[in-house]
Amino acid sequence: MMSSLGSPVRAYDFLLKFLLVGDSDVGKGEILASLQDGAAESPYGHPAGIDHKTTTILLDGRRVKLQLWDTSGQGRFCTIFRSYSRGAQGVILVYDIANRWSFDGITRWIKEIDEHAPGVPKILVGNRLHLAFKRQVPTEQAQAYAERLGVTFFEVSPLCNFNITESFTELARIVLLRHGMDRLWRPSKVLSLQDLCCRAVVSCTPVHLVDKLPLPVALRSHLKSFSMANGLNTRMMHGRSYSLTANSSHKRNSFRKVRTIRPPQSPPTNCARNSCKIS
Repeated sequence: MMSSLGSPVRAYDFLLKFLLVGDSDVGKGEILASLQDGAAESPYGHPAGIDHKTTTILLDGRRVKLQLWDTSGQGRFCTIFRSYSRGAQGVILVYDIANRWSFDGITRWIKEIDEHAPGVPKILVGNRLHLAFKRQVPTEQAQAYAERLGVTFFEVSPLCNFNITESFTELARIVLLRHGMDRLWRPSKVLSLQDLCCRAVVSCTPVHLVDKLPLPVALRSHLKSFSMANGLNTRMMHGRSYSLTANSSHKRNSFRKVRTIRPPQSPPTNCARNSCKIS
């Protein structure tokens, strides 16, 4: 897509790279195939054992493009996984709910991730929920395991298109929050009545004069915090906005100056003092 000026226009606001990891035959390819809006071709060549797909999700009104990489769970592709994991911003740990062995192998994959991509956000996904009648991993056990790891847990079904987009969206939200990118879409949120009142007050009152307002201490403290957090008082340092207190003090000072420069009065003619007589 091109803009009217000829410069390229991005079709997304954020670009994230996610890895799908897990043992072989847990259905990672099925998850990618369920994304109907995704592009299967890679923007650059990739070796055998790596499947790639892109998709775009909508997160709080922002378009987030996801590059999804399916690393094969076979041992001969471990070297490829290590090289691709270094640039990953999120990891989706996938196991098959009908395969107990694939769930037990998640611990090994976590060790690989912590070694080659430490600190990267992760979620745990139990795949093939449509095979619940063959379940070998109870939901409660997987949920407890995810809580011990401190990660979010989903059970998904590519066949029914259940929780696929939701799991990707949650991981994208975690990644963006960790990098502080949520501040970019804060203005699109509807402000509460308290925020609107605070904004109205601090927009016309410099932060150093908030303490002089006839308000409770707790409310003044909240106004100062709101002002500093939202950067509404940066223009106050240049003298383009004044409070009522500043205006009143300015008027008083001006009044004093007018009185001091008042022209002297002529002395009265009936003054009894000698110093007042006119020779």
